Amino acid sequence: MALTAAVIGGGIGGLTAALALLRAGVDVRVYEQATAIAEVGAGIQLAPNATRVLDGLGLLPAVRRVAVAPTAFEFRRWDDGRLLSHTPLGDDIARAYGAPYLHAHRGDLVALLADAVPGDRVVTGRRCVGVSAHDRGAEVRFADGGSAVADLVVGADGIHSVVRQAVLGPGDARFTGHVAYRGLIPAERVAHLPVERTSTVRMGPGAHFVHYFIAAGRLLNAVCIFEADSWTRESWTDRGDVAELRAAFAGWHPVVGGIIDALDRPLKWALFDRLPFPRWGAGAVTLLGDACHPMLPYGAQGAAQAIEDAAVLAACLTAGPDVPSALVRYEALRRPRTSRVQEISRGNAERFHLPDGPAQMARDAAMASSYGLSPDIDWLYGYDPLTGDRAAADTGR
Repeated sequence: MALTAAVIGGGIGGLTAALALLRAGVDVRVYEQATAIAEVGAGIQLAPNATRVLDGLGLLPAVRRVAVAPTAFEFRRWDDGRLLSHTPLGDDIARAYGAPYLHAHRGDLVALLADAVPGDRVVTGRRCVGVSAHDRGAEVRFADGGSAVADLVVGADGIHSVVRQAVLGPGDARFTGHVAYRGLIPAERVAHLPVERTSTVRMGPGAHFVHYFIAAGRLLNAVCIFEADSWTRESWTDRGDVAELRAAFAGWHPVVGGIIDALDRPLKWALFDRLPFPRWGAGAVTLLGDACHPMLPYGAQGAAQAIEDAAVLAACLTAGPDVPSALVRYEALRRPRTSRVQEISRGNAERFHLPDGPAQMARDAAMASSYGLSPDIDWLYGYDPLTGDRAAADTGR
């Protein structure tokens, strides 16, 4: 008799987990609190470690059709736009790692994942309010008074995860002191600007600015991050104030000003963070993605790590019928790697925002000496959870 699984959360991580588990022969149901599967409209970067998994699930051709393959990853200086670092992507990175680097619209990726999961496997309008493990599985309780029992429960319900609270107890996310304005711009509105099909990060004192094309080149995704003293609103997203955004990036390169001028209605996001958790699960309950390793968006790896989680979780469950043992192995394989990526992303929050001075000049000099693809990222982009435990365990180098 097939194992049964309840996946809480219908985002990128939860839907990828459902697909991977279905392919592993697990009887899966996804429970999403929203009344429809959807995603906030923003861009996402999919490095080879993510697209490799999507390829294994048969989704890469469809993703390619709605994505952009950037030619390079660039770091530039904030005021004069001077190029500090250039990493070739496109065909170079595909040859190096056997999988492409792509930019996509989050909504497009979620739609493709949702279409690939049989409709009867996704239940919307079910808000999880509690989870409890028992001797032979776990029970999920919903706000409508109903419940579901499964051999395992996967909490893929984000940084404010209800499943994590059930396993680890309450704990608030920490406001990082950074806020992000995000918006999508029709490509024709920036056609007059020298904006290439690259992933570009412009670094400056107390702020950085990211832009890249998505949606088969129809949209430019802009992420404008700067430092703030506090976040007092109950919501962690809000309608952005373009005047505030212009003030934060006054004096930056004219391309930055031109992109800001083209933004109509940017959203303002507070960036929250959590330190690595001591454990991810208990018994037949485990976590995945932002529920267990939320990451600042300074490494472009948040979704990629959730996608990896899904593949490793499925592989561990196919190794044997003992669910608690499989989940312990899954956590042991994933926690060192995701903690390392979290640490790098957290460190970039400081590196990207250095004020002009000796530390900034040392950073720029180090970047200038590392043009091109570097073997230092092999551990990240070359990771292949589909090849089994040996690759999954190779996370410490």
